[in-house]
Amino acid sequence: MRVTTTAQLGAAIRARRRELGVTQKDLAMTCGTGLRFIIDVEKGKPTCQVGKMLQVLQTLGLELRVGASRGDPPRGETP
Repeated sequence: MRVTTTAQLGAAIRARRRELGVTQKDLAMTCGTGLRFIIDVEKGKPTCQVGKMLQVLQTLGLELRVGASRGDPPRGETP
């Protein structure tokens, strides 16, 4: 799944959590975050902390990959 927005990332996390049969509260406890953080993540809140987000992904067995987009400028140039 290609994710380009925080809303899409939140939806993917929510779908995986539900697939695993895990409650938001249980996920928060397992990740060491607060319930409010999980709720905000699933809603696509754009101000989430990256470290916590990575912990949530790892707990759910998901990974984040970073790669060059097709429209990248040539090396040494910035948009």
